[in-house]
Amino acid sequence: MTSTFVGKPMPLLDGSVKVSGKLRFTADITLPGMLHARFLTSIYAHANIRGIDVSAAQALPGVEAVLTARDLPPIAPSSRVSLLLARDRVIFVGQPVVLVLATSEAIAEDALEHIIVDYDPLSAAITMDQALAPDAPLVWPTGIPTGTDDSSIHGASSGGAASTEQFTNIVRKFSRKRGSIEQGFGEADAIVERTFSTPVIHQSYLEPQSMLVQIDPVNDGVTVWSSTQGQFQVRQDVAELLHISEFDVRVVGMPVGGGFGGKIVLYEPLIALAARIVKRPVRLVLTRMEEMIAANPAPAARIWLRLGAKRDGTLTALHASITVDSGCYSSGLGGTISFLMGSMYRLPHFLMESTEVLTFKVSTSAYRAPGAPSGAFALESLVDELATTLNLDPLEMRLKNAVRTGDLRSDDKPWNNIGMVNVLEALQQHPAWRERETARAAGRGVGIAVAGWTGGVEPTAAACMVDREGLVNIHVGSADLSGTSTSFALMAAEVFGVSLEQIRIVSDDTASAPYAGVAGGSKTTFTVGPAVVQAAQEARKQLLEIAADVMEADSADLEIVDGKIQVRGAPSSSIPIAEIASKTFQWSSKYSPVIAHGRHADPETAPGFCAQLAEVEVDPDTGEVEVHRLVLAQDVGRAINPAAVEGQMLGGATQGLGWALYERIAYSDDGQVLSGSWMDYAVPHSTQAARKYETIIVEVPSNHGPFGARGVGEPPVIATAAAVANAIKDAVNARPVDLPMTAPVVLAAIQDGKNGK
Repeated sequence: MTSTFVGKPMPLLDGSVKVSGKLRFTADITLPGMLHARFLTSIYAHANIRGIDVSAAQALPGVEAVLTARDLPPIAPSSRVSLLLARDRVIFVGQPVVLVLATSEAIAEDALEHIIVDYDPLSAAITMDQALAPDAPLVWPTGIPTGTDDSSIHGASSGGAASTEQFTNIVRKFSRKRGSIEQGFGEADAIVERTFSTPVIHQSYLEPQSMLVQIDPVNDGVTVWSSTQGQFQVRQDVAELLHISEFDVRVVGMPVGGGFGGKIVLYEPLIALAARIVKRPVRLVLTRMEEMIAANPAPAARIWLRLGAKRDGTLTALHASITVDSGCYSSGLGGTISFLMGSMYRLPHFLMESTEVLTFKVSTSAYRAPGAPSGAFALESLVDELATTLNLDPLEMRLKNAVRTGDLRSDDKPWNNIGMVNVLEALQQHPAWRERETARAAGRGVGIAVAGWTGGVEPTAAACMVDREGLVNIHVGSADLSGTSTSFALMAAEVFGVSLEQIRIVSDDTASAPYAGVAGGSKTTFTVGPAVVQAAQEARKQLLEIAADVMEADSADLEIVDGKIQVRGAPSSSIPIAEIASKTFQWSSKYSPVIAHGRHADPETAPGFCAQLAEVEVDPDTGEVEVHRLVLAQDVGRAINPAAVEGQMLGGATQGLGWALYERIAYSDDGQVLSGSWMDYAVPHSTQAARKYETIIVEVPSNHGPFGARGVGEPPVIATAAAVANAIKDAVNARPVDLPMTAPVVLAAIQDGKNGK
């Protein structure tokens, strides 16, 4: 289908404002009488609180309040959002214990030094093995909280029952089975098994968690400015915690300086409580250290896999045991990992069991394709192992077993309209794969991997209004994390028939915005886009009906060309859109304003797949890895804005390199965070990214996405670590099984290989 706007590369609408530094973030807002908030956080992973002396801090000039749990309502800590300030006991290093409110951040920071907390340190289970020991101290000795996790927000929920063993550190178990693994492994000519581990990692967004709350003195309602991916979720949680109607909570979703799943809602309800107590505006902006110790990073996982195949490469059985370190609350991601692992290939027999374990560490949450990079690292490494064992082409083996449209996922539901085979075939035709022997001759290794993401769904709405000047205003309530507003503009211009200059995307707050859910799970374009298209189509219809009456013509004979409405084929009798629209803003006019709404709800997802190739060079003496080339082939359904799609692919793959080679939140034996700043936590910089990136946009139109589009954010991060691991194995015949694959890890694998391990 020929398009005027959709499918054409377009710079982001807010790109120039961002790069020029003109965009205002939450931390840029100040209000009269505003107080600055700072946390005093726990220095222990587990301790009782005997007492807190805040008198010296309270006496400092400029300190308006020093709050402890005793100053807050006794709210049950059913989830991390309602944990608030520590009451009687701390359960992770970094847990907020005291909240200081002062007239400046500097004064609030100084006040922390004057607070004395009397702790009674207790034993703490920091690792999963420690937490699973029979005599382990319990994170929740009186019963595990029943609050829900947020994996479903990101399209990552796959069920899994909460543990019925309340007096344990096991918070959730999940099991999924098909066929008989005994039969499957009995039919196998080759079987491989390994244990893999992935660490706790942080989303590493540039802008830290930021929020500002102001109390309405009239009705005790609140206005919240927040760097959030989901302003409606913030509204719901704040209203529930304050026991007020959602109508009395207005959330202004501010520009988000990076989120990647980590910025939904965290401390907004607590700051709202604080603002209510002091009856003044309160702003909290986390420090980088607080981000690392007190936010919500991605969980660590340990994955044991056993995989079997026939001599011709046909997979016969998969057995998986997955253990996830969720920190002090359930993340819900153990089931997600197993679900995806059992859904990528045609597997007649599998048994997958996952266990989520609580430890005395910060709670964990989503990070771009939550859980998927861990599972893909393990599964795709073993697929390569089997291909090597059977002396088969690893790409051909993947094609042989790859799921197709209609094949069953691990939950026995069929995949709908997927492009896994398409992306593998695209990679197969790329010169980097066809000429891989040349790379090997130069001492490099070439590895591939493929992975997919189911995609999220959520009901949405949008509105379209044509103003007096003839501008088409599209109102949405979603956060723009990845250029979605630009995509909405392209879609609206396409269906309305006007230029991009006549389209305005308006991101409203919760007081006026159509509902749009959370921007996460690769679903914003897929779910909000249809509502935008529907609203624009209906508004166009209304406008043409008015024009038909004015021009004494049939609306079916009218068209919009260059901002004017004309009878098709007769441009001499055209009328500017602005002239028609202005008639709806006049006294005694018989024409109603042009305003239309679009609504969308569809439970069917639009899964996305991405195949990747990594070409690496490994120093055999040090284990240092250099990525020379990274090729990505991704099914995006339809690239609404190819420039933004490529940006998502490149950004995701670079974060995948962080998983693969650099990133890890390290903990001491007593739970102290050892990598609490970007001096210690290694986010890959420009010289550590791949020397060369190449993208292949594959378009297998989805059934229900706007113009056939799929979400693109999650798939490119999933397969990178596995592709790099397989390339390392190809280069030095050694397989690292732990992320990140730092030089010492790779060197140890090389030495193990020489020793026959």
